[in-house]
Amino acid sequence: MTTATAEKPVSEAHVFEADVARLLHMMVHSVYSDKDVFLRELISNAADACEKLRYEAIATPSLLGDDPDARILLKLDGDNRRIVIEDNGIGMSRDEMIEALGTIARSGTRAFMERIEANKAGEGAQLIGQFGVGFYSCFMVADQVEVASRRAGEEAAWLWSSDGKGSYSVSPLEASEAPTRGTRITLHLNEDAKTYVSRWTVERIVKQQSGHVPVPIRIVEKEGEEPQQITDGTALWTKSKSDVTPEEYTEFYRGVSGQYDDPALTVHFRAEGRHEYTTLAFVPTTAPFDLFDPDRKGRMKLYVKRVFITDDAELVPRYLRFVRGLVDTADLPLNISREMIQDSPILGAIRKGVTSRILTALEKQAESDAETYLKFWETFGSVLKEGLYDDFERKTQLLGLARFQTTAGDGFRSLADYLKDAKEEQKAIYYLAGSSLEQLKASPQLEGFRARGIEVLLLTDPIDNFWVMNAPEFEGKSFKSVSQGAADLAQFAKPEEKAEEKTPEAKAEVASLIALAKEKLKDEVSDVINSDRLTESAVCLVAPETGYDRQLEKLLQGAGQLKTATKPILEINADHPLIKAIAGATGNPALQDDAVHLLYDQARVLDGDKPTDPRGFAERMARVFSKALGA
Repeated sequence: MTTATAEKPVSEAHVFEADVARLLHMMVHSVYSDKDVFLRELISNAADACEKLRYEAIATPSLLGDDPDARILLKLDGDNRRIVIEDNGIGMSRDEMIEALGTIARSGTRAFMERIEANKAGEGAQLIGQFGVGFYSCFMVADQVEVASRRAGEEAAWLWSSDGKGSYSVSPLEASEAPTRGTRITLHLNEDAKTYVSRWTVERIVKQQSGHVPVPIRIVEKEGEEPQQITDGTALWTKSKSDVTPEEYTEFYRGVSGQYDDPALTVHFRAEGRHEYTTLAFVPTTAPFDLFDPDRKGRMKLYVKRVFITDDAELVPRYLRFVRGLVDTADLPLNISREMIQDSPILGAIRKGVTSRILTALEKQAESDAETYLKFWETFGSVLKEGLYDDFERKTQLLGLARFQTTAGDGFRSLADYLKDAKEEQKAIYYLAGSSLEQLKASPQLEGFRARGIEVLLLTDPIDNFWVMNAPEFEGKSFKSVSQGAADLAQFAKPEEKAEEKTPEAKAEVASLIALAKEKLKDEVSDVINSDRLTESAVCLVAPETGYDRQLEKLLQGAGQLKTATKPILEINADHPLIKAIAGATGNPALQDDAVHLLYDQARVLDGDKPTDPRGFAERMARVFSKALGA
């Protein structure tokens, strides 16, 4: 590599970061159904550069010089098959150019490449926007890319150049050949992309995809002609809702979110009173790729008097991190710092107001368009439920928005539906938590509830194990796990109760078996009791009344946050033929001894676990089979 000297800077050759080189190879050699994405991404970058300049100029007005009005200019050169995208924004220094265009300091890069390799052709455009690698999309249409830039307030200008095949160069640029301020990107289009020098094609793409960026966009079709404005840079959020079409909302959403789906819900309002601000927020249709990234924050942008400030302000709680959009307020100073943003009571009030309006909009959608809301819930419900754990103020509202799969059928039901069909004497909302819906439906712990027609919520998201402990009640009904404590089912009559009188001898035999099990399993269980929740299975395990339920305990143990598990309770179905047979084998103590251990292991398997002693389990099974077969 040749390095620049203090006396005379010269061209420097660089090799792309490994991940960037791989990414560029895929960009060039993959086939996408919509290559138009490159223009939207470059215009978006140019608009961001103009917004950054406006922000820095608050503290340093001299950066604007005698050219204070932001603009983006597109130049078409059909004779040489070139297109130029130029802005008068903040520009880049040499180091910024290398950092921005030669490396990708984003954790999502590798995930992007894995996704793009796994997906079929035609989905690339959406992925490009989602993963924030927009600049590199220009190599889908260009054989050579040149970026000329001069940072605002600096004399030096620089030229970045690459053919996208593994390396790039950075060299000083004569002042006369560089923008006065900002960045000029020149794309030398390949043969397949020559349509992008067509005025009609470019104008169509800009109006469809970038028509509402807050910077005017002008176009020059031929050298020497006067630029003609194709968008006015009017901020969409400043318009009245009645003046914005659904198509304009969709275009704006795609620009601000970097996604290509349609918004499932649009929330646009102006708040007046103690604090004044405008919000334009969108709920996506498809989930962002990093929705469950533990470090992921929201993607709402903060503007002050239409000046972009940051996209790192917590304008919505984490459980609404899928929401895209912006908030524009005049109540904050333009030179607000990151520390002031974090501690600002004004932003706290705005956050509260925006959150309430979004949740209210979701409530209205749930009432007016249940089918669309259900699609939203299937995509984002597991994230929204995080609010049940950490947003006590809105817990009732969030519980009303929640939808659950239950033992009542295959669809989703609200808690209002659950309570409407609950038994008159029912004092709790019953639930069962687990890792999969199939496992829960087959759980023996549901049998007594199912037999009595009592609906049970089937909870499969990890967050479910935590919020149910933090949600004491809904409309006066507490939440109770069917895998913890006594089932208390005696108060509910079975529809087809079978009266079967047990002889004193049979009762004594079962009592003797329970006593034996308590003795033999004292190191494994805290108690052995006769069950009123089992109707089909012989045994099951439940957690004691106090402490954690079975599923939460497993999660905490798996995360290393719980060293010692509570001993479960083994419940025995005294009416089950197997239990009757074992209890009646009073003359064969060795068989009963093996049987009680096998019953415990059976209960563990039904609960999704393995036998505690696999070898002992196998040996007991062999002895029981040998006796049964007379071997």
